[in-house]
Amino acid sequence: MRWPGRRRSITVRRMRTNLRLALTTALKARDRAATTALRSALAAIDNAEAVDVEHLSPSVTGNEHVAGAAVGLGAAEVERRQLTEADVRSIVEKEARDRVDAADEYERLGRLDLAGDLRAGAAVLERQLNPES
Repeated sequence: MRWPGRRRSITVRRMRTNLRLALTTALKARDRAATTALRSALAAIDNAEAVDVEHLSPSVTGNEHVAGAAVGLGAAEVERRQLTEADVRSIVEKEARDRVDAADEYERLGRLDLAGDLRAGAAVLERQLNPES
């Protein structure tokens, strides 16, 4: 039996696993630029999976003691959004692009040391997007 969404979730899972493995390698090597970039990308992916507050269950009504409190067992549990491979790639690309833009600004201000760190982090993320190159 074939499941249409299965390949997509495996690919997304593989991309996330590759980012985590690269993070472990960067931590062991004490590579601060790579560690920072990879942590930032993983956090951005986690944030993108979060459910928007406006899409919460109607059972989250609140009560007189706590505003927005969930009523009933498991009422506050919500399934996270499922990202596609394109979603994850665009998140990592945006993280890399933001680092390059910030590096350009730091260079303009004469902070070449910070610009170099940001460019190194962007290069790490770009390698994760194109592992064969």
